[in-house]
Amino acid sequence: MKLKDSIGSVLDLCVKIVLVIVAIYFIHKYALICYDYGYRVFNEPPLTTGTGRVVTVSVAEDMSPVEIGELLEEKKLVADAKLFVLQYYCSEYKDDVKPGVFRLSSSMTGEEMMAVMAGVVTEEEEPEEAR
Repeated sequence: MKLKDSIGSVLDLCVKIVLVIVAIYFIHKYALICYDYGYRVFNEPPLTTGTGRVVTVSVAEDMSPVEIGELLEEKKLVADAKLFVLQYYCSEYKDDVKPGVFRLSSSMTGEEMMAVMAGVVTEEEEPEEAR
């Protein structure tokens, strides 16, 4: 009986060690993913460097930030619509984006696109590659 109890205790300890290792692995893995996503909210580079592709985008008055993000992702101006929405809510332009037709470039960051859609940056002030 003593041997059975010892084997049971050793197996119980092994199972607990394996569970702790698995938990540490998943915590580490998802902490890195969360950190990367959080970092990208404030430092997402443009999709392309240099001149980029200029696309005309029409934003309707009743469009939500999610719909704008999906539109920009569909037009290949941003890589991730959900990330754009987070950037939108963290930006100084979140209450200033106006409906209209905008010329946006794939070489612009999300922040720069929001500045154009908010009317802070006029077409004359846009970077040369966005014209």
